[in-house]
Amino acid sequence: MFDEEARKLTDVDFLAQGTIYPDILESDGVKAHHNVGGLPEDMQFELVEPIKLLYKDEVRVVGKALGLPASMVDRQPFPGPGLGVRCLGAITRDRLEALREADAILREEFDIAGLSSHVWQYFIAVPDFKSVGVKDSKRYEGWPAIIRAVNTTDAMSATIEEIPYSVLHKITDRITHEVDGINRVLYDLTPKPIGTIEWE
Repeated sequence: MFDEEARKLTDVDFLAQGTIYPDILESDGVKAHHNVGGLPEDMQFELVEPIKLLYKDEVRVVGKALGLPASMVDRQPFPGPGLGVRCLGAITRDRLEALREADAILREEFDIAGLSSHVWQYFIAVPDFKSVGVKDSKRYEGWPAIIRAVNTTDAMSATIEEIPYSVLHKITDRITHEVDGINRVLYDLTPKPIGTIEWE
């Protein structure tokens, strides 16, 4: 697919990637989705990775020194392959849409609660399995929405953010009532290590 799309570009000489040092360290046996390797050997572009030897906190120092706006420098990391790494298992349109909607609710409620400014990364993951629930007094099978909220400096280790139960209850109520296909909300309490920040 990369080769096919690259052939359409005739006036591009470089491919720039936001690879950082943890991507390189974890691509050997830890993470499968990082943008390290996997490019064609005969690629027509020159690869440019200007921050590949920096940790995330160092990248932010450079961004501030360059005068980039805080909205860009301090924004949450987003996985290179997109939401596919948070839509675990076979990716379907319905589950991906449920993931987007649940994630939007999480972000809205974190903003309201004042959590978005001091939690390093937070998101929803939706795995490809269902559990039984009850909706309108009938059996209702749905996916779980898993909340992940972590704090870190360098992305090599991470601690879990303690979200107040009142906020978790509000998020759960909204997701289970507003998002089709989701009937449970779970909270991932696993630090890194042993877990990773993303689920894939």
